[in-house]
Amino acid sequence: MTKKQTAFVIERADTVATALEALEPGEVQLLGDSPVPSITAVTEVPKGHKIALRDIPAEENIIKYAIPIGRATADIPAGSWVHLHVMRSNYDERSSHLDVRTGAPKDTKYE
Repeated sequence: MTKKQTAFVIERADTVATALEALEPGEVQLLGDSPVPSITAVTEVPKGHKIALRDIPAEENIIKYAIPIGRATADIPAGSWVHLHVMRSNYDERSSHLDVRTGAPKDTKYE
């Protein structure tokens, strides 16, 4: 029997859910305030990261906590990983200069 993958929707108005474990492509059960019971992941999504609940066009707000937390910098298909490679944060101007996986700054050189 395959373990169910899960993600958490904080508010019904959200366009993303948070992965409760590392997600692989396939069915993901949605917990929390989700209007639908599941979504199909189309990419890997690291634990604690966001998965798109619907198609999000470039320049549209990313909604989490029922508020805009950033803007899409590219079209984001439903079920895909939503992170700094496809969005710009509303709260951290430097977010576009951070490594997507490690969070390390790419715009600073240390000698």
